[in-house]
Amino acid sequence: MSLPNQFDFVYLASQSPRRVQLLDQLGVAHKPLLPGRDENAEALEVERSRELPMLYVQRVTLRKLAAARKRLDQRRLPEAPILVADTTVALGRRILGKPGNPDEARAMLSALSGRSHRVLTAVAVSAGKLHYMEVSVSRVRFAPLSAMTIQRYVDSGEPQGKAGAYAIQGRIAAWIEHIEGSYTGIMGLPLHETALLLSRARVRLQL
Repeated sequence: MSLPNQFDFVYLASQSPRRVQLLDQLGVAHKPLLPGRDENAEALEVERSRELPMLYVQRVTLRKLAAARKRLDQRRLPEAPILVADTTVALGRRILGKPGNPDEARAMLSALSGRSHRVLTAVAVSAGKLHYMEVSVSRVRFAPLSAMTIQRYVDSGEPQGKAGAYAIQGRIAAWIEHIEGSYTGIMGLPLHETALLLSRARVRLQL
């Protein structure tokens, strides 16, 4: 399948307002390609037993891409590249996903307190039958978090829906001692890798 020289927009198959914000920052025109009511998007992120974080984030991202491609075909939308991403927090070999309740959020933050962890964000872009993927790996170290600090942060509601129970662009940033890697990758969409992928898919970039 031959591709046109340039696409004027990309479909963003993500409900994350942070990814919308970051694509806007990159100057990329985008349209939402969100799951319908009949889709269970959370099921795509279910972990497998003893799955390593790198394999997990790549597998989930490709599953999201396949689901988005099917969605595009079923809705008979105009052809354009599709962008998906998945972010996971890894403490050693342990995957810290999105907390299901405040107790899980407290447990995750307690585990991260005073320690370094990795944030892996996989980004994939499809253009017709072709697809491209990159993975950004960053390291984050938290200062020790008191039980009161953790409780206040959990009470804010910010940990819900966030891998590892935190958002680096939120109030928890006051307890982050060191970052190594991509800040935007930790947010959920590494802009350097995303720009490379969009260029390969021939999406017009305002750069």
